[in-house]
Amino acid sequence: MVLQHGFTTSLEGWRAAGYVDALKGDYQLILVDARGHGASDKPHAPEAYEGTFMAGDVVAVLDDLGIDRARFWGYSMGGRIGFFLATHFPDRFHCFVLGGISPHFRPEERQDVAIGFEAMKRGGLAAYIAVRERTAGPLPPEQKARILANDAEALFAVWEAMDRTHGLWDRLPGIPVPCLLYTGGDDARFAGAKEAAAFIPRAEFFSLPGLNHGQGMARSDLVLPRVRKFLERVRVSVK
Repeated sequence: MVLQHGFTTSLEGWRAAGYVDALKGDYQLILVDARGHGASDKPHAPEAYEGTFMAGDVVAVLDDLGIDRARFWGYSMGGRIGFFLATHFPDRFHCFVLGGISPHFRPEERQDVAIGFEAMKRGGLAAYIAVRERTAGPLPPEQKARILANDAEALFAVWEAMDRTHGLWDRLPGIPVPCLLYTGGDDARFAGAKEAAAFIPRAEFFSLPGLNHGQGMARSDLVLPRVRKFLERVRVSVK
C-alpha cells in the first residue's frame, strides 16, 4: 500500500498520526515524499509539479520495487496525486483511498488554501503556520517542524501547479477500480469530494462530522475503521 502525504508535510506525517503502526502488520507500506517535500528534490518551476509527473513518481517507485499493483491511500495533495494515478495509471492499482480532496479547487477550496499562501508570501512559513492555527487550532510541535523544514519557493510552485489542474472531472467516469473518498464534515473540500464520488462508477464516500481538513488526517482513530472495512472488501474481491 502506497501512502502519499499532503501539502507542506512529509511521509513522516503518516507515522505521527498513527497510520503506520496500525497498518504495517497487514500491508507492505510504501511511504513516498512527494517532489517538493521531505527528502525529495524541490525544483522551483511550477511545470515540474504537473499532476502526471507527480503521479509518475509513484509509478517509478513501484517499478523500482518490482511491484505490479498496489493499493493507494493519499490525503489532501496526496489525494490529488491519487486522482491522477486513478485516471492515468489505473492498471497499477487495486483501489484508491482519497481523503480531504476533490479533483479541482472549487472557489471555497481555493479560498481556504489561498489564505495561508498569502500569509506565507508576507511572512514566510511561520506566518503560514500562524494562519493554520487560527483557522484550524493548534498544530503539534512535530507538524510545525515538518512545515518549517520546507522550501517556501518549492511550495509556491506546487501550489501554482495544483491551481492549474484541469481535465480530471471528465475522466472520473472512466476510473475502473474501487475508490473510497472522504473528508471532514467541516472541510471546505467536502462538497467537491462528495460530488466526485458520484461520478466514479465504483466509488463510496463518507464524512467525519465536525472535523476540519487537518483533523481529517489527524483523527486516525475515526478514519481507520472506515477505511479498513473498504480495504477488506477490496481484498476479498481481488483474491
